[in-house]
Amino acid sequence: MKRHNGYIFWVLLLVTTVNSIYSQTPDVFRIEYMIMPENSGNIETSRIKLVLNVPIAVGEKNDYVILGAEYNRYNFEVPDDLFPNSNDLNKFHVVDVNLAYMYKLSEKWRLIGVITPRWSSNFVEEFQQDDFNMNFTAGTYKNIKDVEKPFILALGISYNSTSPIDIPLPFLYYEKRFHPNWSYVVGAPKSGMKYFTKKGHFFQTELFLDGYYVNIQNDILLPGNNLSTDVSSTALLLTLGYQYKITKDMSVYIIGGRSLFQNGVLRDEERNDIFTLNDATGLYFRTGFRIGI
Repeated sequence: MKRHNGYIFWVLLLVTTVNSIYSQTPDVFRIEYMIMPENSGNIETSRIKLVLNVPIAVGEKNDYVILGAEYNRYNFEVPDDLFPNSNDLNKFHVVDVNLAYMYKLSEKWRLIGVITPRWSSNFVEEFQQDDFNMNFTAGTYKNIKDVEKPFILALGISYNSTSPIDIPLPFLYYEKRFHPNWSYVVGAPKSGMKYFTKKGHFFQTELFLDGYYVNIQNDILLPGNNLSTDVSSTALLLTLGYQYKITKDMSVYIIGGRSLFQNGVLRDEERNDIFTLNDATGLYFRTGFRIGI
């Protein structure tokens, strides 16, 4: 099993990429807290995240089935007098179930397909049909280790039906170890640099997109007779992080930075922006505990 851990690691990367067009998080288990303190727009956002993925070996070719789930709860502090029923936007919930299959194409290449049922809503009432969506990802990766400058390439396409952009989107992850202690990552939606030490300390800087798209139960009537059915947020973030390995597979981390771009909006049923909630930049902090492979 151990010699296949690297394969599973990158399967999990593709599994969790489909959860959002903004995420690349290869974890078996993770618990995380994020906060964006009140900015000049008087908005504060926080999030609690739980991730669990279980790889299961199948067949004789070292194929794998990945069963996983992810839960995100967003707390969104909206001024009470912004519009009627603004309290309905205080809490958002996003629940994903990941069903993935990894196929061994050759010794160097693996193919991965992921289906992700998603429930995303403010859940002020009972479950509604509009709370449910299906997401799909297809990708491949190549992991070259036994060379002077090892590299990893993962690429594919993901359709996220709750994305503000209702079309399939490509993703790319290319990481190259150009020095024993340094590597760089080029990709979409994440790029950055990593610095490793022999004592379990790990530093990285990242430029990445983060966000959500959630159904609003009890649609909100806005001035001008505009009806909002969904809320979304997109942020471009620049961060610096530190991670410490407790054991080979367990680690804790803390990340801080700033949003370079922020766009939190209410949308109508055609996905058009009809009301801006938050377009002010601000600080960003994240910390958590993870178990990887």
